Amino acid sequence: MRFLIDGDGSPVKEEVIRLGEKFQLPVLIITSVDHYTVKEYPDFVQFIYVDKGADRADYQIVKEIQPGDFLITQDYGLASLVLPKKARVFHHSGQEYLVETIDQLLMQRYIGGQLRKAGKRTKGPKPFTANDREVFYETMAAIIEQTIA
Repeated sequence: MRFLIDGDGSPVKEEVIRLGEKFQLPVLIITSVDHYTVKEYPDFVQFIYVDKGADRADYQIVKEIQPGDFLITQDYGLASLVLPKKARVFHHSGQEYLVETIDQLLMQRYIGGQLRKAGKRTKGPKPFTANDREVFYETMAAIIEQTIA
């Protein structure tokens, strides 16, 4: 078991790294070269950088994911591609994407896109707060503890 992070725009990278350290799990962050960093990270954290372009990180994640891995992403489409590979997929809110509900989420995304194309306004996400980060951390810690027990 390891963590994979859809790194382009993920607000919970540091929390996932804390979880990796706490539970001694490797962390793999897959992101575009636009987000290249020289920041020092612990040895259990690895990066894979992909070329710029739509869905490049997603394709790499699908290639890298293994059964039992935990993926953190806010991309419903990516979640739908990874779930059949027997990985567990989570939003940065801590909500787990499930095979039983992913089609509904994809339909909501489609309808929202159609509304925006038609010139309608749709609500965007609320700002991600420090409290949201802590809720994510605590939720994921509990899930990991249940998984490894």
